Amino acid sequence: NKAMIEIPPKFAGQPPVNPEAREDNTLFERTWKGAEGLAEDVRYYGKWMRDEAERRIGHLYPKVEITEEMAEERADLKQYVGQSLTVIAWIWARTVKSPNPAFAHVDVPLVSNFMLSTKKGKETIIKPIINGEDYSFVINTGLTEEIKEAKKGTKIGRGASFKCIMSQMPIEEKYIKAESMSGRMGSRLMAIVAEGNRERVYLSPNKEQESIAKKAKPNWVPEQEMNRSSRDLVSGRGYGFFYWADVFSSRQLVFLTTLSELIKEAYVKVLKDFSPPKSAYDYYVVDDRNSFIKEYAKSICLYLAFVLDKSAVYSNTLCFWLNQEKNEIVGSSFGRQALPMVWDYAEANPLSKSGSNIDKQLEYVIKALSFSANSCNNGRAQQADAGTQNISINRIVSTDPPYFDNIGYADLSDFFYIWMRSSLRKFYPDIFSTLVVPKTEEIIASSYRQGGLKQAELFFLNGMTKAMGKLSTLGHLAFPVTIYYAFKQSETKDSEGTASTGWEAFLEAVINSGFAITGTWPMRTERVGRMISYATNALASSIIIVCSKSDPNAPASTRREFINELKSELPKALVYLQRSNIAPVDLAQAAIGPGMAVYTRYSKVLDAEGNQVTVREALALINQILDEVLAEQEGEFDSDTRWALAWFEQYGFSEAEYGVAETLSTAKNTSVAGMVDAGIVYSRGGKVRLLKPEELPEDWDPESESRLTVWEMVHHLVRVLEKGETLAAELIAKLGGKAESARELAYRLYVICERKKWANEALAYNSLVQSWPEMETLVQEIDREEQQSLFEEG
Repeated sequence: NKAMIEIPPKFAGQPPVNPEAREDNTLFERTWKGAEGLAEDVRYYGKWMRDEAERRIGHLYPKVEITEEMAEERADLKQYVGQSLTVIAWIWARTVKSPNPAFAHVDVPLVSNFMLSTKKGKETIIKPIINGEDYSFVINTGLTEEIKEAKKGTKIGRGASFKCIMSQMPIEEKYIKAESMSGRMGSRLMAIVAEGNRERVYLSPNKEQESIAKKAKPNWVPEQEMNRSSRDLVSGRGYGFFYWADVFSSRQLVFLTTLSELIKEAYVKVLKDFSPPKSAYDYYVVDDRNSFIKEYAKSICLYLAFVLDKSAVYSNTLCFWLNQEKNEIVGSSFGRQALPMVWDYAEANPLSKSGSNIDKQLEYVIKALSFSANSCNNGRAQQADAGTQNISINRIVSTDPPYFDNIGYADLSDFFYIWMRSSLRKFYPDIFSTLVVPKTEEIIASSYRQGGLKQAELFFLNGMTKAMGKLSTLGHLAFPVTIYYAFKQSETKDSEGTASTGWEAFLEAVINSGFAITGTWPMRTERVGRMISYATNALASSIIIVCSKSDPNAPASTRREFINELKSELPKALVYLQRSNIAPVDLAQAAIGPGMAVYTRYSKVLDAEGNQVTVREALALINQILDEVLAEQEGEFDSDTRWALAWFEQYGFSEAEYGVAETLSTAKNTSVAGMVDAGIVYSRGGKVRLLKPEELPEDWDPESESRLTVWEMVHHLVRVLEKGETLAAELIAKLGGKAESARELAYRLYVICERKKWANEALAYNSLVQSWPEMETLVQEIDREEQQSLFEEG
């Protein structure tokens, strides 16, 4: 926060101080907008840090020479004979002693898969070769018949279960944990990835490369203990990780500790380099030259510490090799908010030119600094307990609180804190006074901290109520408080219906603190490329809850009145949300706002027996009516689509008896034969099933259809969208006004798939809705081009 809102304005409009910049004669004549000067200095001293690191430890990252002998075994290496290629990454496998007594002396690899590249026609695998009582790894390319086995690695079943590469004997998770907890888990180099001529060059490992990596010895290591109770940290999984240093290899520790020392040296270097001519002092906002330059040097070190932290994300043994069709890179250890175990890990070369190098991390930091400095109003960042703070007195507040039990922020923060503390404690002693991040006061529902699930829920409720109470009491009366809450409802079904403990506890805290909910704003906040979103139905939005102080004179209401108002107001809100193109995955969360707005406009809602309707019951009713509203939309669909919906909810794309299909078709006023003709159903041998999108004809033209169905529209759009948004937009253009009903059906289909746990199908319908705005834009372009063409012809 200091780096974003406090430091840039402090040095706004000032020229850089580095020697390279001072060689420019126009340095003091040109205008330095925002924090451009500061960003330029971060670039200069960041590059100095990188170059100095290479000078000191570059020998630990040797290149690989391609020999004639290597080319004889691999024809694809002939073009590189005699060249020394820079290594991008080293691929390692964790090892344990074989549980088979005959091979108890062999450290066998635990590998989730042996794939290096999945590019069609260029598939590359790591192939283990058994040599008597030992084994080695070689790289094979183009051997597609071995790919299926390569994808399995040595893993068997789910969890940490593998097989011995020597004897095929199963290696159970219990055995692996016992070995790792006793310090007997090792590692072995499996492959080397080098920079080729606009390609990745995969090479077999060699002992020299492995030896250099393992001989690296850091001068110091972060000795802080990991939290072995946290479910978000690899230490909690029983694999022998006791200290934060354990998640880094020796070579990675040397690299990161070297950067940490260089950051401290950069401070001294900036002080030394600041020597403008006396006539230029007016260009710096200087009351006290010494205090100014010390503060400036300290700030540069802060941004360099971010470069270190971002480098650490790609320089630990919990990174993996991303071997997707489009990406062959080292994957970040923080693909999601957790640090899970990685068995075959990728060690990036931070001094290479690949995406995980230190240059790229420096570039990101400079970009962020330049962006944050566009507005140079003075800012101030303070740290305070949310339950006791007075910062928000008469302030407009927008806050993003913890999401119940979703993420252990404090536990995960230690990964970054240990490196920040080592680099910045001298400059910010108050911020880095503790060995690790404080944790006990953190308002999350953590059963291992609070001694059980019920106690954790109560802790969250009490803590959040106290924090929200402060905002309700102190906040500016003329403005609402907005609260971001990106918590996906985890459905818990009981006699009261479907609700969510996380939402229940959060909303109770908000209401108990004296707030009434007046609205909901779904806001797209989640990065599209984040790993958790790949092939999943992760939330795309945060739900912003808009709160104002509750009316002390609000009347009470009955449960029946509450339900009637929900039925009156929720359909309108739902239509608005759908037309705003909220993703189906976010719809249930977004509907909570308008529903709870009804609930909180009353002092209390009472059932027939005079008991108060709880937040949990209210959530269940909101979800129930949401389902009813979505179901009512089905009435607008054609008969074939209504049959397909009912069939899909029961069988998905699986086949079932013809008799059942015919009975259902009678109820829906259609026929199986008619739906076969319509092109949505396959029927043969007394069995019936819906056609999958990939089975539909590619030359389908809705304008020539005599029996056009909404079902057909949706699944042709799903099929075409796989090939790109432009083609899908062309199809929407042909559908014209009918296309909107296809989007409504996609929402309904997503809800069915989500409830049935059909992840792939749910992803397809969610993606269709999410792509809709872009496709509509493309449709407008198509329309303009057609109009232009007609005009030119005329």
